Amino acid sequence: MSEPQPRSAQRDLYRDTWVRYLGYANEVGEAFRSLVPAAVVWLSYGVSGSYVVADAIDKGKKAGEQMPSPAADRSTRMTVAVVDTFVWQALASVAIPGFTINRVCAASLYVLGTATRWPVAVRKWTTTVLGLLTIPVIIHPIDRSVDFLLDSSLRKLYPSVGKPSSS
Repeated sequence: MSEPQPRSAQRDLYRDTWVRYLGYANEVGEAFRSLVPAAVVWLSYGVSGSYVVADAIDKGKKAGEQMPSPAADRSTRMTVAVVDTFVWQALASVAIPGFTINRVCAASLYVLGTATRWPVAVRKWTTTVLGLLTIPVIIHPIDRSVDFLLDSSLRKLYPSVGKPSSS
């Protein structure tokens, strides 16, 4: 019988499994914006937003379970974990990449419309493919930029108790 792993060595459901891809649903929705009804794109934001909230709640619970401590320290640690995770995920998984894919697709559709005589359907599918291909390229630069942004601002405001690790 093997010993249970310490909490820090356990797999994180929201970051180390397929569940992480739910955070990218809105980028996929943005890539398909020219081909699907707006409600589908908004639904993709609902999926990503739900992922962000679930991850923040999970990190808050884990922060509270880390070690026994006075109630005030435990509450502070949980609050910091929830806020940090929520802000990080909202920026790195939803807002910035969603905006980026939206603009890449809008620009490519415009350029294809002015520079080619391709049929509208071909231009829209090309735009969608370009949007989907852009997603893996932007993930790490956005993640690192959000880390830098939070390290330079919000994370300086946290009390020393229970500082969470980034992404």
